[in-house]
Amino acid sequence: MNKKLKLYALAGFGLAQFLNLDAPLAQEVKSLDEVVIMATKNDQKQNQTGKVVNIIGRDQLERSAGKTLPELLSEQAGVIVGGATSNQGLNKGLFIRGAGSAYAVVLIDGIPVANPSGAGSAFDLRMFGIDQIDHIEIIKGGQSTIYGSDAVAGVINIITKKGSSDVSSVFGNGTIGSYDTYKGTIGINSNVSGFSYNIGYTQAKTAGISEAADSVGTGAPFEKDGNRTAALNANFSLQATKELSISPFFRYFYGRYDFDGGAFLDNSENRYKTKHYNAGLNTKYEFGTGKLNLNYSYETTWNDTRNQYGVSQSQGKMNLLDLYYSQQLGDNLTLLVGIDNRLTKLEGSYRANANLFSTYSSLFLHDVKGFNLEVGGRYNKHEAYGDNYTYSVTPSYDLTKSVKLFGTVSTNFKAPTLDMLFGLYGANVDLKPESSQNYEAGVNVRTSDNSLSLRISAFHRDLTDAIVYGNRGYVNQLSQKAKGFEVEPRLKLNKFSVTGFYAYVEGTEFNFVNNQTENTLFRRPKHTFGINLGLQATESFFVSANVKRLGKRTDGDFDFNNPHIVTMPAFNLVDIYGEYKLPKTPFRLFADLKNIFDEQYTEYYGYNSMGFNMNAGVAFNFR
Repeated sequence: MNKKLKLYALAGFGLAQFLNLDAPLAQEVKSLDEVVIMATKNDQKQNQTGKVVNIIGRDQLERSAGKTLPELLSEQAGVIVGGATSNQGLNKGLFIRGAGSAYAVVLIDGIPVANPSGAGSAFDLRMFGIDQIDHIEIIKGGQSTIYGSDAVAGVINIITKKGSSDVSSVFGNGTIGSYDTYKGTIGINSNVSGFSYNIGYTQAKTAGISEAADSVGTGAPFEKDGNRTAALNANFSLQATKELSISPFFRYFYGRYDFDGGAFLDNSENRYKTKHYNAGLNTKYEFGTGKLNLNYSYETTWNDTRNQYGVSQSQGKMNLLDLYYSQQLGDNLTLLVGIDNRLTKLEGSYRANANLFSTYSSLFLHDVKGFNLEVGGRYNKHEAYGDNYTYSVTPSYDLTKSVKLFGTVSTNFKAPTLDMLFGLYGANVDLKPESSQNYEAGVNVRTSDNSLSLRISAFHRDLTDAIVYGNRGYVNQLSQKAKGFEVEPRLKLNKFSVTGFYAYVEGTEFNFVNNQTENTLFRRPKHTFGINLGLQATESFFVSANVKRLGKRTDGDFDFNNPHIVTMPAFNLVDIYGEYKLPKTPFRLFADLKNIFDEQYTEYYGYNSMGFNMNAGVAFNFR
């Protein structure tokens, strides 16, 4: 798209903002008293916990049909998704509060998911599409007491769409965009006589861009690296009796990705295929003031990779069983106890398995003259490294109806993966789990109607026995540290909304360029700034602008003859989104313009990022 056409599109959005400004606002501000956090396993209201929680609501997700999940998450305070705005097939690294990409747990409907075939076991964010999600909970800070291994820096809980109406509905969307990108979603849901279901299917393809950057700029242009994906999400729920509900689920993902040979290195033959299956159920039994939950999940990931070094295949499997019971001990006190067992297997060039058993408990004290307290502990037994313990203490206090103080002291851990313990390269069966001591504190100020709020939170994380790959393979290192703070203002006035953040993080980390610990966090800037402006111009028309700035970052140049650390400059991204609901129809038209000023920047050293790009489409919901 040329610059003149971009200006016409922006002018159209600007003109629409001034049309019919007296129309009623379609969305109202939700009070913190109404928002329930599922990821605590206690269904707490957001104002009852001292944890730092961000909610990506249904409205925001509906206005993100042109985005990927990594793009949406990267717009949140304290969250960096490396490669989010690069080629869609490029690996995405999830960094929360400066921690590495394997130190956050992803949940789907409260059940942990992972990539059991991966070296770091982190869940692949490319596997789940925006169109299958109802809302997202982000809990920052260590959460190992509730969710065990890997929850060192935070938890992201993806809540999928469910059948919620007596009338069946058919929903979906279709989009077309830059780089020959296409995506289509179709789904159906209902809730009839105690039985509900939601089934959705998404398919997408893109020609993409070259992942590798051309450092010389001469000769034949680098070939494009495209991808094709397909995802199925199916949820069912049967209210068998007044007390008992049974909710099975099934998910499938297929992806085929082209990729290059490395930084500045083109390759037209490399490709990666993956298939991911995830099935299980949630059973809930409620009686009196108690509630018993049984979560079971089986997931398997199959990978087939072809690159300049040859062809490899691997398959990982994980069986997870989580049984927990919550009991009200009075109007203001709840007890949670549970057991968690995870059996992970890896099959491919070598075979290995390990079992991790845990038992945990927490006490929740709520609304005692403005005081809330969460205290918990967890015991873990791993068949390879032995046992370890974690704990968490989270108090909060309402100084007034408008001012809340909160904080957390916790210990957290990450178990070594199968690849680290038993793999072909540098394995070490004597590895200990990584452990961290986390501290955080902050204040939240809001008006009585919640139209204006400001949250300031600070954190410090000290990671010990960090597992790194050194000259002799995997070893436990002494220490890694990180600290920082986040400022998050929010304003909602009639038809106009503003949300923003400033995040600062610094720390020390082992790097693989010079194999030593330095005061840099690779690919994570010290300074990050974001602001989103939204306007419900009419009852049918909504427009928003999103601005984000990432400060300077370091990365590695792994040149064989001269490996060294490089510094990448800061960059700014400006996106514009607009949607129009066709009156008296189930259709909604939308357009998403990204990087409208065509900023040239680098996320990963030696790899390309998207210039100006856009997509547009139509969404529908027939009832």
